[in-house]
Amino acid sequence: QLQLVESGGGLVQPGGSLRLSCAASGFTPDRYDIGWFRQAPGKEREGVSCISNNADTRWYSSAVEGRFTISRDNTNNVVYLEIASLNTEDTAVYYCGADEGSYYGCPSKNAEVEFWGKGTLVTVSS
Repeated sequence: QLQLVESGGGLVQPGGSLRLSCAASGFTPDRYDIGWFRQAPGKEREGVSCISNNADTRWYSSAVEGRFTISRDNTNNVVYLEIASLNTEDTAVYYCGADEGSYYGCPSKNAEVEFWGKGTLVTVSS
């Protein structure tokens, strides 16, 4: 059964950085495009970055472009999201989601995701 598990979240000071991991099991990783999403308190879940199955397509939202970097290691079934220059508005639960054959190259919207992980909490605070 397909499973996604996020890790790497935690408490970080403004200006700091973290590396989030999305570990996949139960499927052939190079079949799936992966997106990272986040949900801040009181807000809807939004896409922040995504990567196609062979990494030839990458997308970033305007809120994170230049600060976040997505990558994947299909050998070890892991997709990473390096998040830097964090500010309090980045506080959220971060989720990864998988989609097979994304129409736009990779899933940047909630409706495009077939499978979800349970999330990892990132708190930016001094």
